[in-house]
Amino acid sequence: MTTNIVSFAIVLGVLIFFHELGHFLMAKLFGVGVEIFSLGFGPRIFGKTVGRTDYRISAIPLGGYVKMVGEEPDAEIPPEDIPFSFNHKKLLPRFIIVAAGPVFNLILALLIFFGVFLYSGIFFLKPTIGAVEPESPAAKAGIRAQDTIVRIDGVAIDSWERMSDLILKSKGHSLTITVDREGELLTLQVTPSRKTIKNLFGEDTERYAIGVVASGLTASRKISAGQAVVESVAQTWKIAKMTGLSVVKLIDGTLSPKTLGGPIMIAEIAGQQAKEGAENLIYFIAVISINLAILNFLPIPVLDGGHLLFFLIEAVSRRPVSIRAREVANQIGIFLLVLLMILVFYNDLTRIFIDTNR
Repeated sequence: MTTNIVSFAIVLGVLIFFHELGHFLMAKLFGVGVEIFSLGFGPRIFGKTVGRTDYRISAIPLGGYVKMVGEEPDAEIPPEDIPFSFNHKKLLPRFIIVAAGPVFNLILALLIFFGVFLYSGIFFLKPTIGAVEPESPAAKAGIRAQDTIVRIDGVAIDSWERMSDLILKSKGHSLTITVDREGELLTLQVTPSRKTIKNLFGEDTERYAIGVVASGLTASRKISAGQAVVESVAQTWKIAKMTGLSVVKLIDGTLSPKTLGGPIMIAEIAGQQAKEGAENLIYFIAVISINLAILNFLPIPVLDGGHLLFFLIEAVSRRPVSIRAREVANQIGIFLLVLLMILVFYNDLTRIFIDTNR
């Protein structure tokens, strides 16, 4: 339990700090006065005021905020503060300041992935067979458990992903597969068959397969700094795309809302990752940071994406969205977020109850 709490605090602290740092730095860049930089909500516990900014730790650790001069549309601004007022800045600086929060979460993920890949290299699943399905194309061709796929149609195979990709692209045509069986190279002819499988979202999809299961053996290879940059961008994009697809699947009903998790679930996973090692926990922070960025870009009032939507409307209409419209939209946004929080807490508590009674 203690490990979960400490790990959760580390994860949340890093994510909130980087998110708010993005808003803060861009506000400073465009000459906007910052009154408060807070990690947490609610009453101030402690902090320090430097210049006009109160850097503080607040009581409720489930978030954070940057309060800027003139941030509220109807705020009364002293004449001397107008040059430092957020709402008196042009549209582009305001857009960049708001977008900087989730963008910095993406930057955090990129930096973490770069460091992990440069230090540990790229981990991959070896193309070693763990099991062969009975009566499958692989079984009929003579492929056995513990065989390692070496080549497919003359193409060298260095990972399970590469092997799966070539089988998928075969379109059912016969493949010449070379396997390493206890040091002996054997060449076999295998014709992939079309089969229906479940994807990550539980949907039925059809693909070509030969009926083998991975052994689970992994390996890593060192890469250069340039390759680490490429890999970190690719990994960030992959997770961001998956997160976006998950949101779409939740909206259209393909993905059950029961799959959503809240702070309790994050704390449990963070604790598990911490027990596996610091590198696992750091990698987990990167994944959650990407999730946080994508969710913040959603056009929901109160979230950064909602503010960005208002700015886009302003860009098209050539005038700011009315204060009344913003108030109504924010009330709806708060209502939706409260419902979401209730749902994820309910899911978390349900999982705990089920696990306790097993």
